[in-house]
Parts: sequence; structure tokens; C-alpha cells
Amino acid sequence: MKKRHDIEGELRKHILFSALTPDQLTLIARHSRILHLAEGEILFQQEQPAERFFRLCSGQIKLSRLSMGGTEHVIEVVQPGQPFAEAVLFMKKRVFPVNAEALMPCEVLAVDSAIFLQILYDSRETCFRLMADMSYRLHIFVNEIDNLTLQNATFRLVHHLLQQIVDCKSRTADIELVTSKQILASRLSIKPETFSRILKTLSQRGLLTVNGRTIHIQDVQGLRCFGS
Repeated sequence: MKKRHDIEGELRKHILFSALTPDQLTLIARHSRILHLAEGEILFQQEQPAERFFRLCSGQIKLSRLSMGGTEHVIEVVQPGQPFAEAVLFMKKRVFPVNAEALMPCEVLAVDSAIFLQILYDSRETCFRLMADMSYRLHIFVNEIDNLTLQNATFRLVHHLLQQIVDCKSRTADIELVTSKQILASRLSIKPETFSRILKTLSQRGLLTVNGRTIHIQDVQGLRCFGS
């Protein structure tokens, strides 16, 4: 288990706690802990009471839901530094709406929801910062919903690949997928066979090549035009 000052260090990296006083931060740290998850270990399950929310310190966490037919749909793959499950704090029914599973060994900061809510009741500044963070994330999700519902599968994949390119002026680029193609396909609401077919089409057009999890974009501008 990490020492309290180490937990406080992790808390300071979380945008929700940026306005806390040292005493508030110490209180939160006293009721927080670092969890170590093995690959495939479940952090929480859909409909489980939500007594904590989290920040991923290292590894990857898959957030998913099961359809009525038992089909898994990946909602998000949480990356290091990202908070998750904090929105449940403000739901009338405080249960997790998704399942959370470690895709690899993970370190997760778990924060006591009741203690944090009490601090919110006492700190208007913290409330405003929290609202700003929620608004920003909501804006991202609304844009993503538009992409998932209004655009076709090819556009969604091309758009995702273009978002991974750091230098927008580069003519070529190498992209290392941080998850398996199957998980990425689910994340983009694309059937695995359709996902493979799109990659094959893009490859045949000379826009990219695929080697395992590495995708080499041979013509960045051509890919932009193809997806427009």
C-alpha cells in the first residue's frame, strides 16, 4: 500500500481536487487507497452500489455494458491519468452504469464518494471547478455520439486514426494501437469483420499498412480526403 503522501500526490493530479485546501486533501487521502488489479480483474460491475470513484494511475481499464442479448459493447478504454465513475456521484440512484475490467495490470486510485460529497457541500469553489470539468467532458461525449450515430463506420475509423497523429503537418505517421483491434472496433461501434474490411480497403488504396498493432499511415492527406 502506498503511503498517504503518495496518495496525496495522486490526488493532486486529479482535476476534481485542484481547489482543495491542504486539510481537505489530507482528509480525502485518509479515506482513499491505491488498488492493484491483475489483467482481467473486475474493478466493479454494472448495477453495483457506487461507494467510490476512481483515477487510473497506470494500465488500462475497459468500461463496457452488456446488451439485453448478452453482447458486450465497449463504452470507453480508460487511459492513465483519466478519472472515471465520478459522474455517479450526482445520480439519484448511485450504482455503476457499466462494468470495469483491467486490460492489463493496473494501479487505480479509489476515492470515498461520501467524503468528497461532504467537501463539495462545504466548498463552492470546488463545485464550480467540478462543473467546468463535467461540462468539458460532456462536450467531448456529445461530439463522439454524433460521430457514432451520424457517420458511417469508415468515417469513424478514419477519424479515430487521424486523431492519433501528433504532427498534423506530417505526410506519413506511425500509430501504435493501445488496445486490441477487437476492443477498438467495439469502441467505435464497428463489427470486427467490418473493421478488418475497412483496414484492407485503406491498405489497397495505398493509404496505410498494418503490422500487428502498428498502423503506418502512408498518405495522411489522402486519408483525410478519404474520410471527408
